[in-house]
Amino acid sequence: MLRLVLILTLWVAGCAQNQPPNVIYILADDLGYGELESYGQTLIKTPNLSRLADQGMRFTQHYSGSPVCAPSRCTLLTGRHTGHCQVRDNYELGGFADSTEFGQLPLEEGTYTLGHMMQDAGYETAIIGKWGLGGPNSTGIPNEQGFDYFYGYLDQKQAHNHFPSHLWRNTEWDTLVNGYFHPHQQFEGMDPLDPNAYDRYKGIDYAPDLMADEAETFIRQNADGPFFLYFAHTVPHLALQVPDEELDIYDNLLSELPYDGSQGYLPHIRPQSAYAAMITRMDKHIGRIIDVVEELGIIEETLIIFSSDNGPTYVGGVDTEQFQSSGELRGRKGEVYEGGIRVPMIAFWPGTIEFGSVSDHVSAFWDIMPTLADLNGITLTTNVDGISFLPVLKGLQPPLSSDMYWEYHGRNWEGAQAARIGPWKAVRLGGHHDPSAPVQLYNLETDPLESLNIASEHPAIVQQLLSLMQSRSPSKIPRWNFAE
Repeated sequence: MLRLVLILTLWVAGCAQNQPPNVIYILADDLGYGELESYGQTLIKTPNLSRLADQGMRFTQHYSGSPVCAPSRCTLLTGRHTGHCQVRDNYELGGFADSTEFGQLPLEEGTYTLGHMMQDAGYETAIIGKWGLGGPNSTGIPNEQGFDYFYGYLDQKQAHNHFPSHLWRNTEWDTLVNGYFHPHQQFEGMDPLDPNAYDRYKGIDYAPDLMADEAETFIRQNADGPFFLYFAHTVPHLALQVPDEELDIYDNLLSELPYDGSQGYLPHIRPQSAYAAMITRMDKHIGRIIDVVEELGIIEETLIIFSSDNGPTYVGGVDTEQFQSSGELRGRKGEVYEGGIRVPMIAFWPGTIEFGSVSDHVSAFWDIMPTLADLNGITLTTNVDGISFLPVLKGLQPPLSSDMYWEYHGRNWEGAQAARIGPWKAVRLGGHHDPSAPVQLYNLETDPLESLNIASEHPAIVQQLLSLMQSRSPSKIPRWNFAE
């Protein structure tokens, strides 16, 4: 009997060793490169993300897929940059009202996503949070794109309100206690210094808390693994909304006046405190996830990656200068300069990733899919632009970086493109109507703030980067193409 028990124990241990790790990918929404303590932030408290960084690896040159939400998420899920993926800008359908919730341009039927790949590898898959790649009854809903379970916002416009009337559980409408109110209003008719005057912009069910609960439940239910959780958090994307008790830790710490909603989104009596408190609340959610994984005894079998979908906001009453939200990088959300696309990334995997390590490996969202494929011994047969950075996580020789290319078609730039090869970064604005729009060139090694355009001094490098820009494929959406 003792021999049988020993054999079974060894067999179970061998199975555990052969099982691929669980993967939790956490994506913040509009979190700037400089908004975490581990990236130099001094005003906003993020102790749990500091814990991840102290016990994991912090990346200093990681990039989002786009300077705005939907295309960034498309690059993450398809492994293709915005020169090749389906969604190359936010493409809104319908409106903000519940009756006109139609979402965004949906992923096409037959798209092979990160979710499908993880299902093929034997993972139970879930996305909890903001989707933004297909509204109700479309081909793009999560359950049709590789996810066994979904809870959260289908339509990213609905996520402008953190006290929404409803969320979605798979394909079913989940009614919350909150009544509907529009997420873009201006303050009027009451005393702006009266805290009670802002109650009309609050609710009872705070969606980020509900989604954190769902994330914890999914982890507990699938602790035997392997599971893949894509936790697409909705913070700190505006509106400025957070449970009042979270504001207490920022009493008398920040310079602020009431915000009246005139720059978009909802008013708040303490806008800077609210913004900081939203990020701290998200940090607490992440702390819960770490604690649950540790409690369940699966912390060494779980890879946790944290990042953000693009740079910090430029509207809505937030003083990003006070917070140095871009970490002194040039630009913010909606720009292809570094502040719009360079984002924090922290990877945590005890026993595999060296504690407190830092990597300057240049990587981007489209590298996540091939990295997780490599993790599972999968050879991708679909076309991707990314390259696995698994060797970086394991402390081995870093691979060459993948092609670094971004394009963006909003914010009145009349077509924006950026490309990077080694330390060289090119930016081109105005290409929608002008095929000869000039290329700006920066050396990020000597000029990380992109302050000195040296294109005239390096014509050969400019041409090399321009060739990378021109290697894009045409989009089916005419406004997402450039003049020829």
